[in-house]
Amino acid sequence: MIEDRERKTGKELFMLGIKAVVCLFLVYLFVNKPILFTQYPRIEKLAGAVVVFLGPSLVVSVLRLIIIYWYIRKHRFKSNIKDNFILGINRITSILNVVFFGLAVVSLLEVKLVDLVFSVSIVAAAVALTFKDYVTNMINGLIIMFSDRLSLGDHIKMGEHDGKILDITLINMILQNEDSDMVIIPNSVVFSSVIINQSKQNIKKLSIEFDMSIANGYTPEYIENHLNKIIEPYSENVVEGGLTVKTISINKDVVIFKAMILLKRYDKIKEREIRRAVNTGLIRLSATLIKD
Repeated sequence: MIEDRERKTGKELFMLGIKAVVCLFLVYLFVNKPILFTQYPRIEKLAGAVVVFLGPSLVVSVLRLIIIYWYIRKHRFKSNIKDNFILGINRITSILNVVFFGLAVVSLLEVKLVDLVFSVSIVAAAVALTFKDYVTNMINGLIIMFSDRLSLGDHIKMGEHDGKILDITLINMILQNEDSDMVIIPNSVVFSSVIINQSKQNIKKLSIEFDMSIANGYTPEYIENHLNKIIEPYSENVVEGGLTVKTISINKDVVIFKAMILLKRYDKIKEREIRRAVNTGLIRLSATLIKD
């Protein structure tokens, strides 16, 4: 979960009030039939289309605020919190508003219901075939939003990508990696990939893979003791006895090792410092061995 600084309840209530006033005013005009509507039928049609859009949109907006308020109170979140459930509700509201707008345009054009159903069926089939990937991404995106497996702000690892979830749209997921680069991944790829959610774990693992010349004869135990001395200054961030070194493979000239360090909590700055210290220690160890 992360805080959404863009969403402000006061502004939402203000816009909701404007919608309500406009909608009630137009309904009042329809009931009293002013002379303007009689003289200019097109204005009456336009007002009717606006009511067709604003009426359902107003109801959906009210339901959205009620659901979000209930959800925040139930989980005792901050009023400006933003998580998957709220994000999913917002996306569904946006989709419904687009549907209401389309109905308003149809009412303005005075399309018959039979023709509308027939046209919508054809258009839906064409859209499903033409934009199959986009529709799949949208469905997968909604599933991810309402899932508790991935949340905004979680640090995940998916294939070669590793970073923090900044946003989930109907088309893709946006990650921020350690280099502060924005990585955009389609929801269909996210939905079908193996994901390691590091934020859902009680501890975080820091893995460093490296190789040493086989002629040096250094064992995993020796390297492990050497690295333990290096990470002593970071004892507050590293789990006691949480460093292990294992052998990945033994080749003709080199041995490939993997060092795994268990961290007590996620701290991007400290993790970077520990990784740099370990890498520096391994480089110096290799250089010393070369001189010997």
